[in-house]
Amino acid sequence: MSPTAVPVAKDPVGGRRAVIVWSIGVAVYFVAVIFRTSLGVAGLEAADRFHVNASALATFSLLQLLVYAGMQIPVGLMVDRLGTKKVLTLGAVLFTAGQIGFALSPSYGMALAARALLGCGDAMTFISVLRLGTRWFPARRAPLMAQLAGLVGMAGNLVSTLVLAPVLHGVGWVPALAGSAVAGLIVLVPLVLFLRDHPEGHEPASASLSASLSAPASAGRAGAGGFVRRQIADSWKEPGTKLGLWVHFTTQFPAMVFLLLWGMPFLVEAQGLSRTTAGGLLTLVVASNMALGLIYGQVVGRRQSARIPLALGTVAATALLWGSVLAYPGDHAPMWLLIALCLVLGGCGPASMIGFDFARPANPAERQGTASGITNMGGFIASMTTLLVVGLLLDATGDDYRVAFSSVFVLEVLGTSQILRLRARALSRERDRDHERVRASALPAQGRAADADAEAVFGVDAAAGTAPDTSPARAC
Repeated sequence: MSPTAVPVAKDPVGGRRAVIVWSIGVAVYFVAVIFRTSLGVAGLEAADRFHVNASALATFSLLQLLVYAGMQIPVGLMVDRLGTKKVLTLGAVLFTAGQIGFALSPSYGMALAARALLGCGDAMTFISVLRLGTRWFPARRAPLMAQLAGLVGMAGNLVSTLVLAPVLHGVGWVPALAGSAVAGLIVLVPLVLFLRDHPEGHEPASASLSASLSAPASAGRAGAGGFVRRQIADSWKEPGTKLGLWVHFTTQFPAMVFLLLWGMPFLVEAQGLSRTTAGGLLTLVVASNMALGLIYGQVVGRRQSARIPLALGTVAATALLWGSVLAYPGDHAPMWLLIALCLVLGGCGPASMIGFDFARPANPAERQGTASGITNMGGFIASMTTLLVVGLLLDATGDDYRVAFSSVFVLEVLGTSQILRLRARALSRERDRDHERVRASALPAQGRAADADAEAVFGVDAAAGTAPDTSPARAC
């Protein structure tokens, strides 16, 4: 091999150690989701504790999601350059500090700062876990590992609903939230001691780039700036990245808004349910998400052509059930309709993962972190927009949830129009790329066949360009 040759990276084999390392990373994500969704079961208590109205209450989640969405591209770049372990460790420290700060904050302003800190740490988890899946497991298993990570995240949501909610109502604000922060300290231990960015012998190709970027001061600054701009521009120009963002935007936010903040107040105040019954319906959303995640993953893994129908079908079903609940005559919708709504909302999370299945094949390995960050922004931008609009409309209309929740349809129409606009170009580009890979893989075999034919016909070693040596000395 020449001094300038670049070795071809081998596909990781997976195995027990890969599962252990990935489990450590996904445990950090699990805890981050518990902290992220804790406000969803503590929204009414937060309003009483800080003496705020609906708009101010929505600002908690809005700020958290604003920080989360704004951090996605920087986090993707950090993961590509610094590695998973450093980014996950920083994230765990930040979201644990944010949860402790939120529990102990005596004022609304300090609580806002704590939620922003939590959102910053939370933003560093999911993309890091996606990268662990691609570094430690064969490429063919990347979609499965992404779906499993999403399922673990929803399990964190389930713990927030089933465990944190009754503890909060039983022991109070500070003991429940501060006590939950211990989980962040626990996952830090195996993260620091045992997690590795990649298996031995499978160093990422970007390692040399990272070293060059951190070398001379002036050249490093210029190189880093050029690297960032190039990564973002090259990722965004791919139609698959844009389509992935809009799929994530359109599918994720209805369930996110429902679980993160407004589901509990809507079910208790607008539908007249008890907290226990409302908590059960929130749990149903999470359970439906986990079950449908397995189904969506199997369908998409076997039939890539099902991605767009699944995504748009989920959007249509969500809009239909939302509209039915809001338009139902009388003060309260029947329980069967609320159950149907919660079951359909469970499909929003799995459908949003389809966005990554468009961005992943559209970008090479060295841009996976950046492309995933861009895609992941979509749903959180839609979520924080809806959180704010619902809060403002509730204050403006005297807590009219029918008017406030109608804002969901505006973003669904916007996102659906973008999906329909981008799908043909993105799918065409994806097919062209698949054909190029097939042709490239066929060339070596064709070359070997041609060499064999040349040697048989002309007695020439085509690879060497010479006639074979048949001298007695050679024969000996």
